[in-house]
Amino acid sequence: MVFISNAYAQAAGAAPESSLMSFLPLLLMFVVLYFVMIRPQMKRQKEQKAMIDALAKGDEVVTAGGVVGKVKKVSDAFVTLEISNGNELHVQKSAVTTLLPKDTIKSI
Repeated sequence: MVFISNAYAQAAGAAPESSLMSFLPLLLMFVVLYFVMIRPQMKRQKEQKAMIDALAKGDEVVTAGGVVGKVKKVSDAFVTLEISNGNELHVQKSAVTTLLPKDTIKSI
C-alpha cells in the first residue's frame, strides 16, 4: 500500500505566466499607494510652497507653533511677525503653515 502519490512537474510553458501573475498584486498595490498617499502629499507640498513664496507684508498667518501674527517684513529665509502691538517675532518661512483671511486677528 502506497500512502504518497506520485508528484508530476508542471509544464515548462506555464512558468512565465505564473510569475507575471504573481507580480500583478504588487503592481496594483503600488498604483493604489501612489494615488492614495504620494500624489496628494506632493500636491499639498506644491500648494504650501506657493503660499510661502506669495507671503507679503500685511498678510495674517499662523505658524507651526500656533502663533498668530501679521507679517511685517519678508526676507529670503525669515518672516517678521507682529504678534501684538510692539511685539515682533522672527520665524523661518517654513514655519508658516496657514494664511488667514484679512482682519481675522481683530476678531480673535
